[in-house]
Formats: sequence, structure tokens, C-alpha cells
Amino acid sequence: MSTETDLIKLYSQRILALAADIPRTGRLEAPDASVKKRSPLCGSTVTVDLSMHEGKVSDYAQDVKACALGQASASVVGAAIIGCTPAQIDAARDGLRAMLKDDGPTPPAPFDGLEVLRPAQTYKNRHASILLALDAASEAVHAAEEARAG
Repeated sequence: MSTETDLIKLYSQRILALAADIPRTGRLEAPDASVKKRSPLCGSTVTVDLSMHEGKVSDYAQDVKACALGQASASVVGAAIIGCTPAQIDAARDGLRAMLKDDGPTPPAPFDGLEVLRPAQTYKNRHASILLALDAASEAVHAAEEARAG
């Protein structure tokens, strides 16, 4: 059972500040790909729209309906994703998953701001919500590349 101190640490001022100021919210008019992801455990959802140019994310928008931890994660992703390649996004997603589940290292730059979510490691029921933005972004960049190639 978590103590009150653990919960206070989990919902730090930094996490709450990130959750309150999510960049790139909304939807794109004509994205190259759109992906909606939902956490079955808590019902959180993130819809990602993105456009690609020369193999990098050139525009991005997100509609986030998640807990404060999922919102904080989406905030870091929204601030860092422009100019990223699919490989960087996949590395961030995999790094975040490893950080949460296996006490792995912080995800690589420019997604290293996700370190703020390390206290959520012991809250396994929140992991899916925290991973939604990067899961959706990863799927979207690969869908956009496939559409361009095909």
C-alpha cells in the first residue's frame, strides 16, 4: 500500500505543471497519419496527428484525455517531438517503458524530460497511461512513412 508521502512525491509540482501546460494540443487539419490509443485499465486516451518531412516529424498535435501522469508524459513528448525521426521516437518509447518497468536509464534526449515520471515505477496501473503519447506517436510515424512509400 502506498503512503501519503509516496503519492505526494508521485504528483510532484513538476508533474502537475507539465500536466497543466501540454503543448501542441488539438488536431491537425491534414496530417500524414492519425493514431488514437486507449489504456484499457484506466480509460485514458491520446489521439496523435502528425506530418512528416524528409523523414522527420514536421508538425504534431495531440488530444489528451488522461490522468496527470499521462498528461505530463504527453507534455514532454509534445515539447520534444518536432524534428525527431521514427528511430528517435521508438528509442524514447522503448526507453520510457524500460525506465518504468525495469528501472532502466532515462529515455534519450530530446525526451529525457520523461525522467520526471520515474516515481511512477511502483504504480504499474499508471504505466499504460504514461506510455500512450509515445505509443501513439511511434505508430503514427511508421504509418506516415508507409503511406508515403506505398
